[in-house]
Amino acid sequence: MNDGDERIVPPDLVYVFYIRSTAQKVWGALTKSEFTTKFFFGRTVESDWKQGSPWKMVMPDGTLDVFGEVLVSDPPKKLQVTWSVDWIEEADKPGPAIITYEIEQAGDAVKLTMTQHSDYPIPRKFIQAGAQGWAIILSSLKSLLETGQPLVVKMEPPK
Repeated sequence: MNDGDERIVPPDLVYVFYIRSTAQKVWGALTKSEFTTKFFFGRTVESDWKQGSPWKMVMPDGTLDVFGEVLVSDPPKKLQVTWSVDWIEEADKPGPAIITYEIEQAGDAVKLTMTQHSDYPIPRKFIQAGAQGWAIILSSLKSLLETGQPLVVKMEPPK
């Protein structure tokens, strides 16, 4: 087994971004495909975003990427979802993570705090890829809302 396959319960990932925007626009960017396709590697999202509802994220080729349940929906302040990756081909798939977006107006900016929490052991390679992926995704979201253009960053698959 290489180091990337070792399973550990990851520490919470927490990202804080200040975005020159409004809370409503940040909420919309997180919950509408017209935005996610631009900053989230081409993925679309589907849900009614009500507490208890299912949600899913689909890759550009139509393949299911991520799915879960909406745990908290308080537009435009807080969105919390379970997050299960569909494409991981591990015999012992990790349980769902919990992703929380907290959106607070801070003057002429919005403070976006994204937290990823997991109680389940995950292969290190996925933890490292997720940390890199979230940094790219949230940076691109910030760029899209502030300039109208997402970032284009190439990311390698986990090894």
